[in-house]
Amino acid sequence: MDYRNYPYSFPYNVGPIMDERIFPGGGGGGMPGFPPGFPPVFPPGQGQQSGGGGSHQGGGQQDGPPSSPPPTFTPQMQQQSSFSTFAVDPGSIRGCLRRFTFIWLENGRSFWFYPTFVGRTSVAGWRWRGFRWVYYGTDLNRIRSFQCF
Repeated sequence: MDYRNYPYSFPYNVGPIMDERIFPGGGGGGMPGFPPGFPPVFPPGQGQQSGGGGSHQGGGQQDGPPSSPPPTFTPQMQQQSSFSTFAVDPGSIRGCLRRFTFIWLENGRSFWFYPTFVGRTSVAGWRWRGFRWVYYGTDLNRIRSFQCF
């Protein structure tokens, strides 16, 4: 059998299998730290169920958005003693997984966030857009500060 045009061909190095043939709309771009088309974006309330392949923290928890809006207050960013050009450490933000977290970005924007994944250089989860949760991810070096609740 000729595997060169088969999208699931693992015996030959024909390139990534995460492309338009398997994940429509996911062949280009992608989020920082992920292959193109990953992580998959689910509509609000329809996150991927864990189980089956691989284990997630909490066993059968859903990695979808929270079932309620974030807190109604806006926390104050803690003053930093000096300007820092370092990225947020993945270990520090990992403690905020599946908790309401307020994020301040380097560009001045701030928002409520519900992280569900922390990688070596990026974080992904659900961003509050004022009336609904939207799947979102960013590089850790774009985060100026964060607080989780």
